Amino acid sequence: MRIVVRLSFPFLLLLLSGLQAQSAPKAKLWEQWLPASADATLSPDYTPWQAFLERRVRPQPDGINRVEYRNVSTTERQALADYLNGMQRVDVSRLTRRQQRAYWINLYNAGTVKAILDHYPVKSIRDIDISPGLFSDGPWGRKMFVIQGTEVSLDDIEHRILRPIWKDNRLHYAVNCASIGCPNLQSQAFDVTNAEQLLDKAARDYINHPRGARVERGRLYISSIYRWFEEDFGGSEEGVIQHLRRFADAALKRQLSGVSEIADDDYDWSLNELR
Repeated sequence: MRIVVRLSFPFLLLLLSGLQAQSAPKAKLWEQWLPASADATLSPDYTPWQAFLERRVRPQPDGINRVEYRNVSTTERQALADYLNGMQRVDVSRLTRRQQRAYWINLYNAGTVKAILDHYPVKSIRDIDISPGLFSDGPWGRKMFVIQGTEVSLDDIEHRILRPIWKDNRLHYAVNCASIGCPNLQSQAFDVTNAEQLLDKAARDYINHPRGARVERGRLYISSIYRWFEEDFGGSEEGVIQHLRRFADAALKRQLSGVSEIADDDYDWSLNELR
């Protein structure tokens, strides 16, 4: 006996959206962005981005940094747009490798904030359906920038530039997707002097927060980030757990000492908005 199941189009959209959320793009090198300068002959100006972060990022008692999207003025929006236009005029190949890392992180985060502001109010970044493809959601696939004559998207920055060039899993704590479940948007712009410190801080803050990792009755629950990008965290549950132990505080480290597998994962796509 053959059973025929008829799926409505809205249900199919929901199903495919859910499946998409369980996967993530692979790191695939975009070789065009490999050239770097041996010496610092150019210094991007992150002052406007730093001013926005200081004014609108609000660390909260629950350990989550929230953003005052609602209160961003027309003047601030224009300043952010002008900043991003300036960043697109930077000759990235003239930056050192360390400068490039800070450049791409800041560009990604500022571009994400602008995408939210351009479509505000939204409940989630996934409601901003501007990426190409019938079943795509979010802004990540849209070519937002033109850098050295080449169109670049947020996905390009994260998965074709940052991840494959630096091969540093701490970068997952640096790029922000404007969601409660995401690692915090830092209140400092990245630069060559603070990047290492900020990356370590971001990793510790996230891992030692319940949305990053928590142990309940001896069972480990993790952020879905570690499932989606398991290849960046050792390629196995054991690798993920070892990574968590690296940045865990004393209390969490004790809890992880008896853990050998992951019970489940979750992620909150709600907007990281200060209400």
